[in-house]
Amino acid sequence: MDAKEKRAALGIAVRRRREEQGLSQQRLALMMGSSKSHIWRIETGRVSVGIDDLIRIADALDARVGDFIAF
Repeated sequence: MDAKEKRAALGIAVRRRREEQGLSQQRLALMMGSSKSHIWRIETGRVSVGIDDLIRIADALDARVGDFIAF
């Protein structure tokens, strides 16, 4: 699995968790102090995710960082 595939897998995991909680991208962005477009880029694998963003996502979604990384 290359880096592009890993970003895509991470994005899918974030989107799945967000949708399970009934949250919009806008709501998640507000919860983590980000923008809707940044969440979209993460969920579509178009941007690398730093550890700080990953921690904020996990905190906002009441998850562990490891829940989003299956590789």
